[in-house]
Amino acid sequence: MKTVTVLGSTGSVGTQTVELLAASPERYQVRALVGGRNATLLAEQARLLRAERAVICDPAAYPRLVEALAGSGIDTACGEAAVVEAAAMPADWTMAAITGAAGLQATLAAVRGGGAVALANKEALVCAGEVFLRAVRAHGATLLPVDSEHNAIFQSMADGNRPAVEKIVLTASGGPFRTASMDEMARALPEAALRHPIWSMGAKISIDSATMMNKGLELIEAARLFNLTSDEIGVLVHPQSVIHGLVYYRDGSVLAQLGSPDMRVPIAHTLAWPGRITTPAPRLDLAALARLEFAEPDIIRFPALRLAREALQAGGGAPTILSAANEVAVEAFLGRRIGFLDIAAVVEMVMDDMGTLPADSLEAVLDLDARARSGAARFCAQRGLSAA
Repeated sequence: MKTVTVLGSTGSVGTQTVELLAASPERYQVRALVGGRNATLLAEQARLLRAERAVICDPAAYPRLVEALAGSGIDTACGEAAVVEAAAMPADWTMAAITGAAGLQATLAAVRGGGAVALANKEALVCAGEVFLRAVRAHGATLLPVDSEHNAIFQSMADGNRPAVEKIVLTASGGPFRTASMDEMARALPEAALRHPIWSMGAKISIDSATMMNKGLELIEAARLFNLTSDEIGVLVHPQSVIHGLVYYRDGSVLAQLGSPDMRVPIAHTLAWPGRITTPAPRLDLAALARLEFAEPDIIRFPALRLAREALQAGGGAPTILSAANEVAVEAFLGRRIGFLDIAAVVEMVMDDMGTLPADSLEAVLDLDARARSGAARFCAQRGLSAA
């Protein structure tokens, strides 16, 4: 049996991971499940998978978890230290799906265990790329990308012939505002931004998709995962979300990974790697689709892509600042304190204000993250006042 841990089990990626694990209980022994605030769901998952330990991030939800798991024999714990401790438990495979910088310490703890880490947390590579990859090399861990785009590139480069690669292309659905005008986006409320036309995702990732910041973060992540420069990574808007990534080779060949827009496919690929398992994901019917569309992204309407490229090219702590400022701005938009277009504006203001600083240690990364969040909060307050 493969031993597994799921960090972020109550989120979108986490719940789909639990579904796949539950479908083959004879294959997997669950060491730990880590959830955010939903104690009821975490307890249900722990009982379903017979997990050894259930940990909840929010201490306020801990009494509900203890009550729900009374008599089950499942260990319980709460708080940041307990999350990191659970991530450090020996496991063959760990799903790292705690979103945002909050998942960084736990993901690093999993990497230090030397097993396979299925990476669904963009911020680990974006915020702390140098630190994170150094830990991967030092502890002999295996990184398996879960994002559909990076997983597609990973599959399309499976022959390992990296020197023959000319460039890669990440695809983007375009989100709910793909054809919207600047005026329409300026008036957009959170409800509209959260209505993704293709994917079912959590609130933060849905807003990042609407601004196309998610593609910017993925661009930085791809550069670090596959050792590429900004010039070697392209982005195409592909509203059908059927082709998830393409690899262009020097001989003119192009390899692409196709599949239904269902996160269970890349999750299952990493869970079974280097093998394959059956999933309930819908099978792709190209005849029914009939047509696939592609377009260059509009960086005037979606400046987040430009900001991400600038951060990647600047290096150092620029990606850390970009990601931290974006998290704060997205939260402010969801809280109706700033407008939709203010998200990228706030990020750019923080980047300009802080400049390029080193991020060569975990302490430096966490310091930059905190400073960027403070600056973003200040700029959000200013934008909110001017809008009022």
